[in-house]
Parts: sequence; structure tokens; C-alpha cells
Amino acid sequence: MSDPADSSVDREATTAPVESALPCVMTFNANDPSGAGGLSADLTAMASASTYVLPVVTGAYVRDTSAIRDHFSLDEEAVVDQARCALEDMPVRAIKVGFVGTPENLSAVAQITSDYTEVPVITYMPDLSWWDELDIENYLDACTELLLPQTTVLVGNHSTLCRWLLPEWEGDRPPGPREVARAAAVHGVPYTLVTGFNAADQHLESHLASPETVLATARYERFEATFAGAGDTLSAALCALIASGADLQTACAEALTYLDQCLDAGFQPGMGHAVPDRLFWAHDDEPASDDESTADPATPDSALDAGDFPLDTTRH
Repeated sequence: MSDPADSSVDREATTAPVESALPCVMTFNANDPSGAGGLSADLTAMASASTYVLPVVTGAYVRDTSAIRDHFSLDEEAVVDQARCALEDMPVRAIKVGFVGTPENLSAVAQITSDYTEVPVITYMPDLSWWDELDIENYLDACTELLLPQTTVLVGNHSTLCRWLLPEWEGDRPPGPREVARAAAVHGVPYTLVTGFNAADQHLESHLASPETVLATARYERFEATFAGAGDTLSAALCALIASGADLQTACAEALTYLDQCLDAGFQPGMGHAVPDRLFWAHDDEPASDDESTADPATPDSALDAGDFPLDTTRH
């Protein structure tokens, strides 16, 4: 005799799917066993922005919180099969591309994104200095040729993007955000989010720029701690917020605010760098002491609109 609970499940399974209450986002990235970046960062940051995440594993880092030691890539067929199977079942509203390991995987991801031209693509380029020089060159060349033409927003640290996109820069000053955005636009990228820009007053800045203008700027004081996983966290949050329907400037403002709060709550789980606490909002608040009773309360659920730029209160 069959279990009534089983028959109930069977009936539900044959019911036509209804639209998800959470927007779906897909991310292509490597697994990071340290939990600092990679898919670990994407899953927690995107879930924090109330999206349903479809994670496609492209490989795995060998790393701890101090450094990346090595990387093992899946072949492109494994990457394609994962993504296509999920995409045929669930509609996605945005796609993030992190580190996928090989030019072949970049080609496979670019082919997939070209089949979903209406879906925004957020491409994050991490620091690859841990890798072999020839591997870096081949990977960046493939990304330039294959993925950037599919990219809506390119995210990366100022020094990383300059070395990649403006290797022959000979100006008296470092390239500004518009110069970086123009270099990306040559390859089809309409918007670039440049982080870690050294400002003249010893602050760091992040700039959302197009070739024509700087759309938004966030300023923050230098912080002594070194964080692993900040770039993956920021780009994942940006992707999820765009998927949720926010316009680009608002999504950028909220993603930067979220990252700042993650870093404020950051911690050092091992003997290496600190990591962002991407689930800071889920922790129980500790009672304030008498000395803290007059301080401004934390507002982890606050969000900035585009008109709130420039940000000048973040510290990381």
C-alpha cells in the first residue's frame, strides 16, 4: 500500500511550476575550500540579496586564507552540461562569471551567455598573480576576445584592470576610471566598476564608469587588514541586486554598502587574511554596553539609492 505522503509529493511534482518568489541568478566560479571567495562568496552574498542561486562549478582552488596555491579546472563539457541543464529548467535574471580556469571554459561560458542576450552578465576579474605568466596571458586574451563582448558590467581592482586593459599606459598619472572604462568599451563592455583606486588624500575609491562619464563614486578610508574574497563578494551582490530589479546605480550603491558591512563584521578564521562576514545580518545583535548606549545603532538592512552617492563613510 502506498504512503499517502508519497502520492501527495507525486501530485505536487506534476503540477505546473509557478513563478518563483525569488529571482534566479547563475554564477560560474571555482570552489574555494577556504570559504573566502569563489562559489562560497557567491552563494552567501547572492542569498543575502534574496535571490535563488544556480552555482556552476568550473574548478577548484587549492588555497587557504593566506594565498592561492593551485587550481584544478573542470573540462568545458562538464561546465556546459551543468549550466544548460539548470537553464532549461529555470529562467535566470542575471549571470555572474568569476574565475573559470581555462580559455576553453571561457569560450563555453561565452557561448552560453550569447544564447541569453537579454540577461545581464557581471564579469569579475580577480588578481591572477599567483598563476603562471603564460596561463595568465592566455586566460586574459580569451576573456578579452570571448567574454567581454558579452559583459554588461566588468568588475575588478584598479591595478588588476590597468595591467590587463592598459598594459602600455605611459601617462604621468595612473589611468582614471573613465580611461579604464574606455579600454573595456573597446571590447564591448558598456560599464566598469573599478575598485581600490588610490585617491590623492590617502583614501581609496570605487568608481562606476562608462566611457563618457563616472556615474558614481564611493570613498573610504584605508584599512590595515587585508581581506580575501572582497571582489567576489561585491560582484556577486551587484549581480543579485540587478537580478532583483534594481537599476545599475542603485544596485552598485547597495552592493558597495553591503560589502562595507561585510568587512566591518569581518573576521580572521585562520592564520592568514581576514574574510568578509557575508551573513552579518543573520547574527543576533549583542546588547550594547553603557558606554555604547549613545552610539548610533548599526543598520545592516539599510540601502542606498543612486542619489546617495558619493559614499564617504565606509572604511574598507
